[in-house]
Amino acid sequence: MTHSAAKDQTPGGHGAAPGDATPAVTEAAGRAFAAMFRVLKLARPDRPIHPQGIGLAGHLTRAGSSGATSGLEWLDTPGIDSVRARFSRSVGLPQQLPDILGLALRVTPSSGVITDVLFASTGWRLPGRFLLQPKLDVASATFTTLMPYRGGKGPVLLGLRTSELPAGPLTSGEWVLLLYWAKPTGPWRECGELRLRAEPEPADTPLRFNPLENQPPGAQTYAWTRRLREHSYRAAQRPAPPAVVHSAAASATPGATERNTMSTVSQLFNSPAADVWRVIADGWLYSGWVVGTSRIRAVDDRWPEAGSRLHHSVGGWPLVIDDSSQVTAVEPGRRLEVVARGWPMGEAKVVITLEDRGGQCQVTISEDAVRGPGKLMPKFLRDPLIAVRNRETLRRLELMAAGGAGK
Repeated sequence: MTHSAAKDQTPGGHGAAPGDATPAVTEAAGRAFAAMFRVLKLARPDRPIHPQGIGLAGHLTRAGSSGATSGLEWLDTPGIDSVRARFSRSVGLPQQLPDILGLALRVTPSSGVITDVLFASTGWRLPGRFLLQPKLDVASATFTTLMPYRGGKGPVLLGLRTSELPAGPLTSGEWVLLLYWAKPTGPWRECGELRLRAEPEPADTPLRFNPLENQPPGAQTYAWTRRLREHSYRAAQRPAPPAVVHSAAASATPGATERNTMSTVSQLFNSPAADVWRVIADGWLYSGWVVGTSRIRAVDDRWPEAGSRLHHSVGGWPLVIDDSSQVTAVEPGRRLEVVARGWPMGEAKVVITLEDRGGQCQVTISEDAVRGPGKLMPKFLRDPLIAVRNRETLRRLELMAAGGAGK
């Protein structure tokens, strides 16, 4: 018997709710979500979703039960809890576009038991309370836990609605929300008030929230919700692959601010920077390490000086496209900036930096589409694709540098 199946049959434990989907279906869906998270993690090593957030702190006042009870000990008992929170946009779309809004809470009751509760922007009525809804801002958003907790009286959803907002940005004052609970198809019942203010700099918080492990007192997780979420949480919080570097780690090198907006991968080579630069400086070698380049047709004599061009072909025979790449900036031995053309797909800006570490070298490639159809693809989709390709490019470049190419 599998571990998840055993939990399904544990009396009083993570048992299945009435109408629970089969374990095989929810397990498969959970693994599919995790696979998507692993792909996104190539472009966003630390947080594949909700990449940027605002750290908040405050307190939650629980009113306790007055009549109907939720069956969750924590909700049904009055008290005041300290709270740290993180507000974020799920996909990370520009502020001008609607996005799934998220509010993660770390609540510390007087008992000292850490509780993590994740809310997302959804509808409020049925069936909207079970459907994610993109919103422009918190003023028009309602939040629910989307999936129910298992309490002493069956499944319980939690919800939040904004009561008061700062006059300016969310970071400029106090954000007040009312806390509710409901049975999956029942009415919402107010049970508390949450007051939050932005934490001092840095604006974001390093906290990682795990609602599966840090559940409210008296609450349990249904097995089907655990199967849907557990693999994704594990994938999201797993350390980044070695060839992926978080933008903050690159902040000490030239051009890092710009690279923070681009798909960025990095790898430590067991070759000195001079050997790596020899390969990069020989334009005739590009088809050997740049993924997608099938052949080099000509190289300007001044390559890789600023303004010089490398004439290449992309694609596989017989479907090859002739185009060129032009150097826009260069620091010999340290940095090369190129606009790579491959029409009709468009143009991309590529920045290659070398950080000399004696007998080793940290090589970083940052890239993003700047013109053409490729730029029309949403950034959260194109970044992982670019990252996968450039990780292979780094592997090939390391092999060529170690083999003495360009000497």
